[in-house]
Parts: sequence; structure tokens; C-alpha cells
Amino acid sequence: MRLCFLVEEQYRHDGMPLEVIHQLRAWDHQVDVVWPGRSLIRISEAIQAGSHDAWVLKTVSGGPGLTLLEAAASVGLTTVNDVRAIRGVRDKALAAVIARSKGLPVPVTYAAARPEEFAEIPEAEFPLVVKPADGSSGRAVRLVATPDRLPVPVAPGGPDAPDGPHGGLLIAQPYVPNSGTDLKVYSVAGELYATERCSPLHPAHAVRERQVPLTLEVARITAEIGDVFGLDLYGVDILLGPDGPVIVDINDFPSFRQVPDAVARVSAAVLDLARHGTRGRDASVGEASVREVSVGATSVREAREASVREAAPAAPAAPAAPFTVQPLPRPARPAASIGGGR
Repeated sequence: MRLCFLVEEQYRHDGMPLEVIHQLRAWDHQVDVVWPGRSLIRISEAIQAGSHDAWVLKTVSGGPGLTLLEAAASVGLTTVNDVRAIRGVRDKALAAVIARSKGLPVPVTYAAARPEEFAEIPEAEFPLVVKPADGSSGRAVRLVATPDRLPVPVAPGGPDAPDGPHGGLLIAQPYVPNSGTDLKVYSVAGELYATERCSPLHPAHAVRERQVPLTLEVARITAEIGDVFGLDLYGVDILLGPDGPVIVDINDFPSFRQVPDAVARVSAAVLDLARHGTRGRDASVGEASVREVSVGATSVREAREASVREAAPAAPAAPAAPFTVQPLPRPARPAASIGGGR
């Protein structure tokens, strides 16, 4: 197969996706790499119907790569993830509206062009988490304890100022009390993996990044995010608050850190999506169209059925025990059978 990866400068030396590119080439596929932030691109020639089996995006939010991916989709090329799904999660304000409209556990979200506007939010909802609507990698995320701490300090003319390169819409959400640990759940084309890491709001809280058990409730929420947004390769940041899991961020094509055999799994998923196509936003969830997603030996269909049983009036029962996602062995297949050649 012939694939094109759009990789921006921030990920120039990043293992994800560079190691995936190396793996695909080792499986005898042709992989072209476009660096949208540091190269001249003759787009009228590079982006043509039939030029590649699929285009894959690994860029920062708000970078030029998304426009190129949309151009590829406009001429009928497959994109990984579906370009409409990417647009839906890259804008955090838009993602919050879509997620809450589908009943997903997302905090109440406020939007403003300037941070001082958040002073109008009722004081009872403070502290607030304020961040750029097009942010990524925890950039410029701030915890604001009280209204008098607004506006959030921003250097005049700096990258996060309204007139700076990262200026634009901001969002604010009430802070969710938590242990200082973020739960990051990755979906690799149907398989879910949970990891924990230190929260960017609590850098002093020492947490060893590692794979952790994944509960049925979190598995169900993660799968529903994929259904609602039409994502195939994605990550979800979840906080375990006093009222249960809360979604605080959604990322397309994340790092997949701590996922067992991540490079081989992601590479195989990219090939499968390139061959068979991505779901896209038109595949939005309805209870009648629940997709199967493997979580160890348990599917999300079983997780949802379990949650329905728990919601029905019944005699008290012991809660389901969390289960651990078991690492799967690397498929022992020759390169030709894995990739099927070009």
C-alpha cells in the first residue's frame, strides 16, 4: 500500500508516528512523509485522487496539516482518522457541545475570547480550569482558584495572548476534585487500554505512568466517544471525580504510551483503516448500532449490557470487579501477510 503521513515539526523526533512509519516501511509499504510546517508543498500535484491509499495526520491543533488532510478527503482519499471526526475533537469548545448533547459526562463549559470574561461565571463554580479551545499537550492549561485571579496572566504579545499565534477562543470548566492522577484511555481500532499519569494541574503529585485496570463504566464511556465522534484511533483523558468518571479531553492519534506493542498495533490498525475505510461522523452512535470493541476478553457490548442490568431495579449485588487489559502477543506473521505488499 502507499500511505502519506502529515507530521508537523513538534513531532519531528517523536516515536509516534515515526516508529509507525518505520514499521510500515519494514512491512514493504511505501510511506511518504510531508512536513507541513517546514516544506513547500505543491498541493495541486501531491493531493490527487488515487495518489495514496490513505493519508494519516499527526499534527498539533491549529496546525496547517489539518487543511491538507481536508484537501485529501475532498478528492476522495481515505484519511486516518476521518477528517470530520478530527475537526470535531480538535476544537475543544465544539467537542464539549457534541459530547454533552449525546449525554457523555463532560463538565459545564464556558467560552470567551478573553480570560477576564470568565469573571461573570458564578463564584460557586470556581475553581475553574481555563485552556485554549485549540490547545494540545496540556499547553496553557491553568487552574484559577477565584474570580479575583482573573484575568489569567498572559504575556502581552506572547504565544497565548489574544493577538498572538495561539490566541483565540478560550474555554473554562469547573474544576473536578480528583487525586491528582489523570486516567488516559487509548482506543486502537477497537481495543481499549487504560493508563494513568500525573495531572498537568498537579505536577508535584508523583505518579508513575503505567497501564492500569479498566472498569466497565470507563470502557463504555470511551467506546461511546468513538461512536459519537466517528474516531478509530484516539485517546481520552478521564478524571475519577466524586460523582464518577468525567471526560476532560479527547485526542485524535495520541501517543499511545504504555500500550503493549503499540507500534505494531497502531501500524496494523492504520493498514486496516486504509484498506476498509474509517467510520466518520456519519456512523454516530445509536443504541441499535453498538459496535464491538475488545477490552481484554470483554467487549464493550457486554459492558453496556452490564450497565443496563445495573440500572434496572434488582436486588443489591456486588459491583463488578475491575479487569485488566491483558497484553496480546505480537502477531507472528511474515511481512507480506501483515501488510499484503504495496
